[in-house]
Amino acid sequence: MADEKGFPMYGSVSPRSEEEILRFWKDNKIFEKSLESRKKEKKFVFFEGPPYANGIPGIHHVESRSFKDIILRYKTMRGFFVPRRAGWDTHGLPTEMAVEKALGIKSKREIEEKIGVEKFVEEAKKNVFTFIDAWEKLTDRMAYWLDLKNAYVTMTNNYIESLWAVISEISKKKLLYEDYKVLPWCPRCGTSLSSHELAQGYQKVKENSIYVKFQLAGDKSQNQRVSCLVWTTTPWTLPGNVALAVNPKIDYVTIERADNSGEWLILAESRLGVIEGEYKIINREKGAALADARNCNGGRKNEYSGCYVGWKIHQRREPTNMRRFKKSLAFIQCRFL
Repeated sequence: MADEKGFPMYGSVSPRSEEEILRFWKDNKIFEKSLESRKKEKKFVFFEGPPYANGIPGIHHVESRSFKDIILRYKTMRGFFVPRRAGWDTHGLPTEMAVEKALGIKSKREIEEKIGVEKFVEEAKKNVFTFIDAWEKLTDRMAYWLDLKNAYVTMTNNYIESLWAVISEISKKKLLYEDYKVLPWCPRCGTSLSSHELAQGYQKVKENSIYVKFQLAGDKSQNQRVSCLVWTTTPWTLPGNVALAVNPKIDYVTIERADNSGEWLILAESRLGVIEGEYKIINREKGAALADARNCNGGRKNEYSGCYVGWKIHQRREPTNMRRFKKSLAFIQCRFL
């Protein structure tokens, strides 16, 4: 039975076929023979970026390994000798945190006071291979041919000393330099975090919004102060602000509040609901009309601020519809109402 594209339907494939094929490859050492037959050819060496074996593999591992396997099989078919060595990552927070959880440890100090560093290290060494059987089974079932028998392990002295040797050579060639970099930091763990580790603790929370007024320089009216109303979740970046961005297709309005403050506010018409109290609309225009010489430089002035016209930003976000940019222009920090 096949679908309209000619591929066998999975429902008609017996699991026994998979078992028979895997057994045939293993009993006849097909992978080993494919290496032996090309041993004298030009090498294309592969060391797998080592996964953690203290967690169950997921479908994303199948995806990434499939891409690697395509290259390795292509090079093999091109006549290269392609040794493929597996590896296991045994360092880092995933292992330490798993052991802490298993031992009921809440802080680094408890490691020394309750069980000692040596015992903790021994427990960590056991933990790193908790799911190694599941990993090896997945590797076999997806036909990802690797030398699992001679896998390198990052906690062995040979591996660690080899890295020291590589770093030493880099330093001797004056390719190593010291610099500063801003990184996420975990005060409990006492270490920096990767972007992946940081994302694991991501939670959606409700917080009060911060609204900021950016007074326009060179107001058209001599009697009123005109300001752009901006919403931000990162007020600490305000000193580095250099520009506001508007959506050229959105309707913006200039309003006067009924509090006798003599101030006019510009914001997106769709966001008038954030204004408390009564007001009247003085002017209505598209965002494109705002992208002129009316520079927003209220509050702390920044030497890089000015009139920036012509940027294309392919994203619209509520609730503000106007964005501000800090000096580096690397991240969008704020949105105009």
